[in-house]
Amino acid sequence: MIRLVAFLAAMAFMSGTALAQGFPSNLFNTPIDGSVASWIIRTFGLLTVLSVAPGILIMVTSFPRFVIAFAILRSGMGLATTPSNMIMVSLALFMTFYVMSPTFDRAWPEGVDPLIQNQITEQEALPRIAEPFRAFMLANTRDKDLQLFIDMAREKNLSLEENGRVDLRAVVPAFMISEIRRGFEIGFLIMLPFLVIDLIVATITMAMGMMMLPPTSISLPFKVLFFVLIDGWNLLVGSLVRSFN
Repeated sequence: MIRLVAFLAAMAFMSGTALAQGFPSNLFNTPIDGSVASWIIRTFGLLTVLSVAPGILIMVTSFPRFVIAFAILRSGMGLATTPSNMIMVSLALFMTFYVMSPTFDRAWPEGVDPLIQNQITEQEALPRIAEPFRAFMLANTRDKDLQLFIDMAREKNLSLEENGRVDLRAVVPAFMISEIRRGFEIGFLIMLPFLVIDLIVATITMAMGMMMLPPTSISLPFKVLFFVLIDGWNLLVGSLVRSFN
């Protein structure tokens, strides 16, 4: 975990180094030559990149599958706000760090550390850092989804394959829709036992003539008890982590 935190700090340092070398030192100072419009555009572009970067980093990891599964679990149990969003997202983040540890461990010595030591340039570091993430995404992307974006690129006379390597413009969206699909598949399996409990409780209440009593108010404690008795969090987290290659 300490190494992962150090990796993120190094990524931030790398971004700062790249910006320091790629932009003028007075980027955030109003220019005196009257080119205010150019300064505004550069500043706006920099802030846009910094705001989008965390989202991009999340979408090339295992985070989406975890969040979708947890959201469907909470919906299936009938709990609107418990556990809270902060708890669910925090758990998904730490699980993401655990799953992505081999990828981070490869990206650090191959790209981040040489860049910090000024042994390579930013142009050489970015492909080295991206390569472990590319390998992770390809290992967890369906061939059908990857071929979809390659075919759509060919329809526009674009080539996303070079020397047997698929461009990230096809790998990233294919990985994302594959992860969303797997998240819904896992969510469907999660909801099945809770649906059975709801049906049983609804049948019993109808047979007893309790028409005005919502079945969910009775089934909720049984679903929570069922999930606790089978050690649901242990089973769910273990299954989600093992679902990655």
